[in-house]
Amino acid sequence: MKLKNEQISVGMTPSAGNVEPWRSTVNYMSSSRLHREIRALIGSAIAALIVVGGVTAAIPASANESVGASVATAAKPQLPLHIEGSDIKDSAGDTVVLHGVNWFGMETSTHSPHGLWTRDYKDMLKQIAALGFNTVRVPFSLESLGSSTTSGIDFANGRNAELKGKTPLQVLDAVITEAARLGLLIILDNHSQADDGYMYPLWFGQSGYTEADWIAIWKKLAARYADQQNVIAFDVKNEPHGSASWGTGGPNDWRRAAQAAGNAVLRVNPRMLIVIEGIEAPVAGGMLERHWWGGNLEGVRSHPVRLDLPNRVIYSPHEYGPEVFAQPWFADGNMSTTLAHRWHAGFGYIVNSHTAPVLVGEFGAKDVSTSSVEGRWFRQFADYLSDNSISWTYWAWNPNSGDTGGILKDDWTTVHADKLAVLKSVMAGHHVEFGKSDPVPAPGPDPTPSPTPTTSAVKVQRSITNDWGSGYCASVRITSDSVAPVRWRKAIAVDGSITEIWSAKFSTVKGSPVFSGLAWNNTVQKGSPVEFGYCGLRGS
Repeated sequence: MKLKNEQISVGMTPSAGNVEPWRSTVNYMSSSRLHREIRALIGSAIAALIVVGGVTAAIPASANESVGASVATAAKPQLPLHIEGSDIKDSAGDTVVLHGVNWFGMETSTHSPHGLWTRDYKDMLKQIAALGFNTVRVPFSLESLGSSTTSGIDFANGRNAELKGKTPLQVLDAVITEAARLGLLIILDNHSQADDGYMYPLWFGQSGYTEADWIAIWKKLAARYADQQNVIAFDVKNEPHGSASWGTGGPNDWRRAAQAAGNAVLRVNPRMLIVIEGIEAPVAGGMLERHWWGGNLEGVRSHPVRLDLPNRVIYSPHEYGPEVFAQPWFADGNMSTTLAHRWHAGFGYIVNSHTAPVLVGEFGAKDVSTSSVEGRWFRQFADYLSDNSISWTYWAWNPNSGDTGGILKDDWTTVHADKLAVLKSVMAGHHVEFGKSDPVPAPGPDPTPSPTPTTSAVKVQRSITNDWGSGYCASVRITSDSVAPVRWRKAIAVDGSITEIWSAKFSTVKGSPVFSGLAWNNTVQKGSPVEFGYCGLRGS
C-alpha cells in the first residue's frame, strides 16, 4: 500500500468486465461463529453485572477515547509464539489472533515513523495498545536502515527525547522496546529497498540492491532482535508484483527467494515467524484471473513454501476496495457472492485446510458505511476475518495514507469512530453487518458489435522486462486505432516455450502461440490499450 502525499550496511553494488460467474452463493463461513457469539453474549451479560462500589462500571465506548483511556484487552500472549496447523499459538498453548495496525514512515525519506512531528512515540504506542490492538506492523526500507539520519521528529518540551541523536535503526530499537513494555507485538515489513520505493515490484534491483543484500539485512535484523521476543515475525517483502512469479525457477521466482530469505533468517534466529506474501500474476491451475499486488497465494496449493524448520510460515495477502483500484468485481451485480468466492479461493483455503496461518497484512478504507460499495466491501471483509479468526493488521494507523486515510484523523490523536467500531467487532469475533443486497451497477451503453479484427486494427508492442539467459519475462501491449471495440486475438512469435502467462490466455495454432484476452480485457479500442505478460524458457 502507499503513501500519497547504528546502521546496517551490506556490500551493495552502486550502481472491466466481470469475473467468472458463479451460479449459486456458497457459504464459506466457519462453524466457530455460533460458539463465539454465545461467548460474546455471556461476556456482555457478565459485564453488565459488574458493580464497583455500588455503581455499575462502564468501559468507555467512545471511539474518541483519550490516549490513556483504559479499555478491555485480551490477555497478553506468552512468548515466544509458534505455529500449529493454521493456528498461531503462544508458549502456553493458547491460540493467538493478531489484531494490529500498520504504522508507516520508516520506509520513507524521514526514516522514522510518521506523526512524531506532533506526538511522542510512547504516547502513540500507548494509544494503540489502549484501543485494544495487540500488534504493530512496521514498514521500513533497506535504505533507511543503512542511514545515519532521521527527520520529522519533534523534540520540543522533552517530546521524543529518547530518539534525539539516534540513527533510524536505533529509533526502531526504541519503538520495539516501548512496544514490548506495553505488551505489543511487532512485525517488521521490508516495504521497499529505496526510500519511498513501494511501487517497485521485486526484492532486488532497486537502487543497486541485490538479492544477497536483501537477505544479508534480514540476517542482521534476525541477530539484532534474537532476544527481543515481541519481535515475532519478518514480512520479508511487501507486495511482490509485475514479473514476480511463483515456483517457476529463475531470479524472479518469489517462492524460491522467500525460501532463501526465510531459511537464512531461521539459521540465525530459529524462533522467528516468516511472513510470505503472494504475487500479482496468475499461476498455473489458479481459480482467479486477477489479483492485488502480492495478493495471489494460489500457488501454495501445489507449491507451498518449504523452510528447513517446519511450522514457521505465515501467508499474507493484501485486500483493498474500489477507492484503491476499481477492480471489475466491484461492479459485479453479485458482488458479495463473488467476493466470498475470491477470498476462499485466493487464501481462505490455506486456513480451512489447516496448511498454515494467514495474516492479512493490509486492508483499509475511507468510507466504511453500508451506503457505499467501498463500505460494503470493507464490512463484508471484516465479517470474513471475524468468522474465520484470521489475523490482520489494518492499513493504516496514520491519517496520511492517500487511498484509505487512517484510524487516526488529521490531528494525529482523534480516531475515526466508525472504523474503530467495525474493527472492535472483529476483535470480539462478532458478526459485522454489510447490507442485505448487492449493489446494482449503473447501466452501460448498448453493446456495439465487435468488428472482425484486422492486422491494421490491432497493433502489438512487446518488451523484455527480465532476462536471465535461459529464460525471460516479457510485457505485451495491445493497441488499436479503432474507435469501436475490437475483439483481439493475435499470433505473436515467442522465443522458446511459455511457462507462465497473466492477464491473457493462449492456444497453439500450427505450432505457434495465439494470444487472446480474458473476459474482462478481450476487446481493445483507441485510447484503451490492453496489457499482459508472460515468461518463457529458451531452447525448449
